Amino acid sequence: MSELTSLRNIGKELEKKLKAVDITTAEELKKIGSEEAFIKLKLRDPQVCLVHLYALEGAISDTEYNQLQEDVKQRLKAVSDSVR
Repeated sequence: MSELTSLRNIGKELEKKLKAVDITTAEELKKIGSEEAFIKLKLRDPQVCLVHLYALEGAISDTEYNQLQEDVKQRLKAVSDSVR
């Protein structure tokens, strides 16, 4: 089982937030997916924002969050907007 911080874009603060919603390993994050993980985070902490979702997606796809494809960003923004 890999540590969350072994993934790109996941630092100590995001790791702490993920563990608070019972996502404790890189494998668990990959299994649940960025969108479901984001929803769990957002329900627990309304301050979680679109950048967190980008970071989660980037962690799963091994991409810097600011290098995600535009179509991926648009899809993720729609998810983020629907959770408000």
